[in-house]
Amino acid sequence: MRAELVMIGTELLLGETVDSNAAYLAQELANLGIDLYYKSTVGDNWLRMLEVLTQALGRSDLVITSGGLGPTMDDQTRSCLSALANRSLVLNPTAEAQIRAYFAKTNRPMSDNNLKQAFLPEGAQAIPNQWGTAPGILLELGNKILISLPGVPRELKNMFQASVVPYLINKTDGNRLYSRTLRFVGIGESTLEEMVKDIISNQTNPTIAPYASFGEVKIRITAKAKSSIEAEALIAPVEKQLRETLGQWLYGLEQDTLEAVVGQMLIERKETIATAESCTGGLIAHRLTNVPGSSNYFMQGAITYSNDSKVKILSVPEELIINYGAVSEHVAKAMAEGVRNLANSTWGLAVTGIAGPSGGTGEKPVGLVYMAISHQDFTKAEVHRFTGNREEIKQRTAQAALNLVRVTIK
Repeated sequence: MRAELVMIGTELLLGETVDSNAAYLAQELANLGIDLYYKSTVGDNWLRMLEVLTQALGRSDLVITSGGLGPTMDDQTRSCLSALANRSLVLNPTAEAQIRAYFAKTNRPMSDNNLKQAFLPEGAQAIPNQWGTAPGILLELGNKILISLPGVPRELKNMFQASVVPYLINKTDGNRLYSRTLRFVGIGESTLEEMVKDIISNQTNPTIAPYASFGEVKIRITAKAKSSIEAEALIAPVEKQLRETLGQWLYGLEQDTLEAVVGQMLIERKETIATAESCTGGLIAHRLTNVPGSSNYFMQGAITYSNDSKVKILSVPEELIINYGAVSEHVAKAMAEGVRNLANSTWGLAVTGIAGPSGGTGEKPVGLVYMAISHQDFTKAEVHRFTGNREEIKQRTAQAALNLVRVTIK
């Protein structure tokens, strides 16, 4: 089944309202194994709505709309569907009873224009709405299906789950989409894709899709199957191939976060960590302590932004700052060792760099970051040159620093 979404509302085109309904419906259709090919957004203009819906119905088997089912003059979805289907709007007793029951339940008077919401194209079914006044519309036109839902997200989601999902399950072949997401850090999207291009080129079922998000790359493996067991059998060999090729950069699955993975590694080893941050201003400590149970391994965080604080709090030798500068490998190592000793922790992690937009030089440009990790047996450092604005450089630094911990422990 080929599906299309038509999201209705001038407020969506103006950016006044974020279209969360489209994302929700897209995910739900994927879960049902229904292929979504197109998504359109149109304002509250009858002619343009008719044009968009005519095009959608011409190329898709299932068209789902959101919005335009209210009682006011700008709510024109019902009349547009009536014209599209060439069917008159008629009073639907089920819809009328539902609207009257809603107003009675909420002890509110019902305005005359609310009755407008009970008029549906002839032959259409009313989709019950227990969460608002606008019934949905389900209209079968030969082998085509039109489903219209209110634009209020709470109403749309509840109605979709209660009525639309069971209906669509009966209309499909029973196959659904099952996905697994692998998460990678320390490797770029283009490099990752090049390494697994043969696997991607030969994909059929399951399919493989790499995509970048901030500071990491994800690979989504998606199988179409009648059950989770059947899907697992399809996904497992592909996942094994990807793990064999990209295992050193793989840090987690699904909704795992890097800080949670690092925390779990520390718990398993019964080890602790402390952080010393300059350019990130506490961001690394913030991420580590966002994880429930972090008190089991996070000992202390020091934001040593000034040179004086590096010397006084972390015991960084002043001559290192004079000779090499605060942004240097020598100072990063001394910071990591200093915070480890200060907190009496297993590991000390430190970052120092230039987040910008000012402060850079030809020798030490904006985005230059040194980071170090210290253990009683060794201390090692890395240098990075990040791009982006101040916030992005801070975020990239925190991600790389957490990955340094992961890789070092591993």
